[in-house]
Amino acid sequence: MNIQRTGTAVSAITLLGMLLMGWITSPPARAQGLTEEQVASMSMVADAHLSPDALHVAYTLLVQADPTRENATASRHLYVLDTESGNSRPFYTAGTVSAVDFRPDRTAITFLTRREGENENALYELPLDGGEAREIYRFETSITGYQWSSGGDRLAFTAREPDREEAASTLPYEPELFEEGFTHQRAYIVDLSVQRPQAEPVQAGGTVYLMSWSPENDRLAITVAPTPAIDDFYMSQQVKVADAGNGQIISEIDNEGKIGQIEWSPDGQQLALRAGNDINDPIDGRIMVVSADGGRPENIRPDFEGKFEQIMWVEDHAIRFLASEGPQTSFGTIRPDGSGFAHQVPPGDPNFISFSKAGDGSFAFVAGTPEHPPEVYLMKGGQNPRRMTWSNEWLDDIVLGNQLIVRYEARDGLEIEGLLILPAGYQEGQAYPLIVTVHGGPEAHYSNGWLTAYSMPGQVGAAGGFAVFYPNYRGSTGRGIEFVKTSQGDAAGAEFDDIVDGVDYLIEQGIADAGRVGVTGGSYGGYATAWMSTYYSHRFAAGVMNVGISNLHSKWGTSDIPQELYLVHSLEWYWQDWQKYLERSPIFHVDNAQTALLIAHGAEDTRVHPGQSLELHRHLKVRKPEVPLRLVFYPGEGHGYIHSTARYDYNLRMMRWFTHYLKEDGEDLPGASLTSPDRE
Repeated sequence: MNIQRTGTAVSAITLLGMLLMGWITSPPARAQGLTEEQVASMSMVADAHLSPDALHVAYTLLVQADPTRENATASRHLYVLDTESGNSRPFYTAGTVSAVDFRPDRTAITFLTRREGENENALYELPLDGGEAREIYRFETSITGYQWSSGGDRLAFTAREPDREEAASTLPYEPELFEEGFTHQRAYIVDLSVQRPQAEPVQAGGTVYLMSWSPENDRLAITVAPTPAIDDFYMSQQVKVADAGNGQIISEIDNEGKIGQIEWSPDGQQLALRAGNDINDPIDGRIMVVSADGGRPENIRPDFEGKFEQIMWVEDHAIRFLASEGPQTSFGTIRPDGSGFAHQVPPGDPNFISFSKAGDGSFAFVAGTPEHPPEVYLMKGGQNPRRMTWSNEWLDDIVLGNQLIVRYEARDGLEIEGLLILPAGYQEGQAYPLIVTVHGGPEAHYSNGWLTAYSMPGQVGAAGGFAVFYPNYRGSTGRGIEFVKTSQGDAAGAEFDDIVDGVDYLIEQGIADAGRVGVTGGSYGGYATAWMSTYYSHRFAAGVMNVGISNLHSKWGTSDIPQELYLVHSLEWYWQDWQKYLERSPIFHVDNAQTALLIAHGAEDTRVHPGQSLELHRHLKVRKPEVPLRLVFYPGEGHGYIHSTARYDYNLRMMRWFTHYLKEDGEDLPGASLTSPDRE
């Protein structure tokens, strides 16, 4: 049995029946498993920035709104950690902040926010020794991102260009012109050391996303897409270098495909890009190095069987990296020619998400584990990273299921990895109901960190007596270029067979009950759920499909990423083989359906149109009326839910659906109302 244990065994627990009766604001007096209410109240660290002297970490804490009081988005509050004492203090909680940074050559923190009554984000500064946040720069539209020059006086920032004035319609009605009227996001440079500073535009054309100052502050590297369309954001960003004095473009890089980061070499001669290997690479997880004067970037480590998540060029001959290697993360260095690859922290616990560096070589990380969501970690003097914050101390009193790394062989012999959360109080030899949780993308993967959220059953499922399985099927990231491309042009083929093979493996190990298997996922994971509920319906008793795909033909025609679908998914246009893509659509296999299916969708989704859920619901309703079925639309939500009550509602409905059809008789649909308890 190829299972790697990463947690601690726990005792059995009874899941308390709680719905909208009351809001949990503090941990219960006695140990229990995790509840949906606690998931909805959980805080987590979003990002962390180490001061140049390594004495402070500025970090943002994601604080969720109470879903029983308001359907609101989460807030990001600014906290400061003293690295010597280990004490944290709230620093700015009057509103949501973003783009936190330490201003160079100042003892102050800067961030973007908008105060009550303001319509645009502006740049604020707050001294480390406290006081009032002071607005230091405001543009005529919202500032969306910024970078300080090394002297802390000049600022490069991005903002939407002001709206162009057009004559108002003379009619008492104004239609919406689809995909017209987009405004570009431009880059600007402003010197804040002068009175009445004036922002000067960078003459890049198109929409600017990434920015990076050269070491001498004489140039600015940027990425530019031809239009603001999301498809161009993914597939058409080009790296350009501008003169920071006059804003003129002085060189262009011949990069292609996705890109996520630009880093200058300390001597200003080269750029390191965290980007795709080529136009067909589904992710921006390679290190590509190129002359700052132009040329074609070179992949310095093409055989790396992982994904570079973050890079930082720290010396002429050393690039720091954070990487995913399978379901685990690592931290290390590599030379810009690809040699000297070395781990400083090998793959294992914790699960790193991001890092920042101080002048003395110390590092701050955002990292989580199977036992807690992301927190701040600190590494000084070459020691192991040490946890510094405890944002949910009450979690120490919660009984959690043991989380394991699993590896199994697919039917064609390929090794597949995944993660498994065992039920709380797991007894070896007893078969449990299983919930398979499928990631989207498919260019994504699950890491061995915290795996519980409004859309992931995780520890709530474990508390309810479920085993929860997270397969990293072929096409997942974290295993190199060859593996991530193995699913291209084969939608719903071997990639989804891998998921079923994982279920068979867990059945063979005596963990999963073959007659009580459920499946859920969002986006491409919703596509997998629809596929398992039609093509593979005889294997799955219950499904919860979220923002998922049911018809590849209409999906392409209604999505905002048609070029990405072509370049990194299908590698051919759907109309080149209509029949193939019809047969890879769940609606084609509805006559096989016997899986109790809950379908959910954001009503404003532009990535996967809500019609995808409506199509599957309509086909099932007409062709298989005996199959238990429900469709839920969430007004105001898109491709993933951001408002507190919508998230809470979805989490409750998902868990109730699985409990009803995998643990109870499941004869009738669960009640539509969530205002009273229906679980024991």
